[in-house]
Amino acid sequence: QVQLVESGGGLVQAGGSLRLSCVASVVAFSFKTMAWYRQAPGLQRELVATITKFGATNYADSVKGRFTISRDNAKNTVDLQISSLKPEDTGVYYCNIAGINYWGKGAPVTVSS
Repeated sequence: QVQLVESGGGLVQAGGSLRLSCVASVVAFSFKTMAWYRQAPGLQRELVATITKFGATNYADSVKGRFTISRDNAKNTVDLQISSLKPEDTGVYYCNIAGINYWGKGAPVTVSS
């Protein structure tokens, strides 16, 4: 009943950018708050950004001004544009549906120095 498929990860040099995408197979996508999380090697999963059904966004302090979350309710997708990347941005990035404890495989991002 729920599927989350992330894509767009890869290897990028510091200062570069990537666009991560997530296709959410879930009913009533347009009514749900969506989020992106990331998990760096050896660390806990952390919340990176959220976007409500109305399009209101919030970001972790560490990524403000560098990352942009967006959604397309017609396509059931939520994207994360990640820019001005730093080595500490390295990790596996996951999209998530608020209130639903389900996780996909994630998109690995490696930022080289």
